[in-house]
Amino acid sequence: MGQTWDARQCGLVGDGATNDQPALAELVDRLGAGYAADGIPRVIHCPPGVYAIRDAGTVWRSGVSLVGSGIGVTRFVLSNPGDRSQPVPLAYFTTVQHGASRENHIADCTFAGFEIDGSGVVMDDYNYLAKGLGLQYVRRGRFRDLWIHDTGATGLGCDFLQDTVIDAVVAERCGRLDNGRQMGGAGIGIGIGGWGPSERLTATACSTLGNGTNGIFVELQKDYWPPPRGIRIIGCHAEGNRYGISDWGADGLIVSACTMLGNRVAGYDVSTHGTAGVAGRGGIVTDCVMDGNVSSGVSFGGGTGPYLIRGNRISGNGRYGFRLHDIGSPQQPPIREIVLDGNDIWGNGLSGIQLDAASTDLTLVGNRIRSNGRRAGPAAAGQGPDVRYGQLSMTDSSADWAPDAHFGKELVVDGRTAMVMSNDRNRLTLTPIRAGLPTAWTGEAWPEPDPDGGPPPDGAGYRLLGPPPHRAGVTVAGRTTGLTMRNNRVWDGLEPKTQTEGIWVTGQGLCRNAAVEDNDLAGNRDVAILLDTPAEGGRWARNHGCDDG
Repeated sequence: MGQTWDARQCGLVGDGATNDQPALAELVDRLGAGYAADGIPRVIHCPPGVYAIRDAGTVWRSGVSLVGSGIGVTRFVLSNPGDRSQPVPLAYFTTVQHGASRENHIADCTFAGFEIDGSGVVMDDYNYLAKGLGLQYVRRGRFRDLWIHDTGATGLGCDFLQDTVIDAVVAERCGRLDNGRQMGGAGIGIGIGGWGPSERLTATACSTLGNGTNGIFVELQKDYWPPPRGIRIIGCHAEGNRYGISDWGADGLIVSACTMLGNRVAGYDVSTHGTAGVAGRGGIVTDCVMDGNVSSGVSFGGGTGPYLIRGNRISGNGRYGFRLHDIGSPQQPPIREIVLDGNDIWGNGLSGIQLDAASTDLTLVGNRIRSNGRRAGPAAAGQGPDVRYGQLSMTDSSADWAPDAHFGKELVVDGRTAMVMSNDRNRLTLTPIRAGLPTAWTGEAWPEPDPDGGPPPDGAGYRLLGPPPHRAGVTVAGRTTGLTMRNNRVWDGLEPKTQTEGIWVTGQGLCRNAAVEDNDLAGNRDVAILLDTPAEGGRWARNHGCDDG
């Protein structure tokens, strides 16, 4: 029989009716024992078919690979009809359940060429183990050509991956049981730090669509572990998730040639939202597109830096292109040494760059920051026979709105709220609350669905707020020290102009010892520079469009 075993000849049926989990578990144990004895990896090949996996996950073993005949051809369908408390991953091996560790790890495993359908797992309470694949401490792993969809928790949720590649994985509508405040719930979620200061992992050509929290994230698991180096995310796509791609605790994460579109909060996020409360640092994000995200294209919250954001398109986001912000900790230190170099930042709803948090030694050099402030639609309200509601839309046939002038606004109807994803002349398209819940409407406690179970009644009154008066290219609303801003062009080339200032320092902001020199600030709607708080020290010189020329 060689080192490849045909699953059909080893007890699995693949008819969609027979529970194939017991036969799979027995085969994995037998082949894993063989690998332990002779060190030769084995491969389980699953021919075309639908393999039902019911009421239990399979504890995986080193040296055992699972290979199908292709996405949509070999399908594993997960369900738990016998016990709604069982999360039922296809394969798992974890620290808590199985004692996984550096010494007791999984090695030499490939998962390739099949589909995992998690839509049949129904649970009364969220369980982070309701994944498609949930392995911890993996060495020389390969995850390739997989479609994982509709899982209750993370689709591919594997931690501590050493010398491992994740390639061409599609994770769609995963995290459907996550209410947005639970652990996991991502398309691809990678816990990091378990192997020490170096974890050699590459994710390439993956697509993550409509997942509950992140499309792809890396997350440090213990706050006392060193953030690891060696992780790369290359050529991936994240669309319609809560966050697109997130760095929650790596050191030197490289993100290159990725697209992050239409995510509910941010396209790219660096913050302390993760389990360990540690943000990424020393990362490089280059040659990416962050477009049409409901809040920000790039968001930094609670991180300390440094970080390099270079050569990206950051456009059409509902609020900000790039944002620094606090996340509520009174002890948060200033965010340090962020570099924005050569980015094209345009068409965002409010500011192109928004600095809300305290920061030190930020550098903005060679960026094109243009035609932002597009969320310029005036306040609107309506009710009566012209107003109709859907789960993901609102139409007012009497309206005459400029296209996408309300993108990123909150629509309020009788105490219920929804977020505007886009608009045309008389229709608002609303963003879903989360994966697996095709409605935009929330009650008072986001992100729970509206308690009435549907959209507002047709004819109910609605309101949309008007735009803020200032929508600058660069807004400084926090205390900055040592800001360097050189050789940027900041202007509005569209009509009507909506980018009100080139640089605005608000009454809450402060620029101390800044070097703002050799920028082209001509062509904004109102003024080149507006300082509601005077600068303290530093140099402001040779900025075209200002009185000094």
